[in-house]
Amino acid sequence: MRVLIVDDELPARTRLRELMNRLADYECCGEAGTGAEALRLAEKLNPDLVLLDIQMPGLSGLETASQLAEREQPPAVIFTTAHSDYALEAFDTHAIAYLLKPVRLERLEQALADAGRINRAQLNRLATEQATDGNRGHIRARIGQHLDLIPLADVFYFQADQKYVTVRHRHGETLIEEALKTLEQELGPRVMRIHRNALAVAVHIAGLEKAGDGSAVLVFHEIPDRLEVSRRHLPAVRQFLKEV
Repeated sequence: MRVLIVDDELPARTRLRELMNRLADYECCGEAGTGAEALRLAEKLNPDLVLLDIQMPGLSGLETASQLAEREQPPAVIFTTAHSDYALEAFDTHAIAYLLKPVRLERLEQALADAGRINRAQLNRLATEQATDGNRGHIRARIGQHLDLIPLADVFYFQADQKYVTVRHRHGETLIEEALKTLEQELGPRVMRIHRNALAVAVHIAGLEKAGDGSAVLVFHEIPDRLEVSRRHLPAVRQFLKEV
């Protein structure tokens, strides 16, 4: 994810850049000290997300965010400020998050992870990455009028029900329209077929248990969910568990 840092104070920009350097999958594509400079850089760099200070000389962060929102492919915005009374107004301008200075690494990481609003440019880059390295890292899901990316690392399993597939992940459940067969082909050994209607993400498989009716069920790390393993796929699951 390409991130533009906007703050009129150099130490604040430096801190955000240094924190971002400690996080994977995020790139600081530019820095700006004013709202006007931020708008120029956004036009030039087309960032996916803007870390935007609220109080700046000239254009305020709120005014800058309003102009960014008018772009054909607007970036997501995370406001940063030392004054918490700006929070509600910031959210009204459709910010995805609000960070109070001094920004802490764990709060920044969570805010970046929650930046689910994505644009066409991001999807194109994602498609290019998949075509070049075959290492798909996200699941695309439409939430209302927006497309969200769910990190595969957060997904426990996929379960089909008629035309939809439920993605069970760390933050709950999300419906997608992608077929299990397509997911199985694209994700390869990172998922395991356990039933005609279910795929489990391999790294989250904890083991097998016997249900009351004698059938085998799959158990996961971190979550209490249990999924039935069909007799057809049980030998492969047992072999996998022997090898890990």
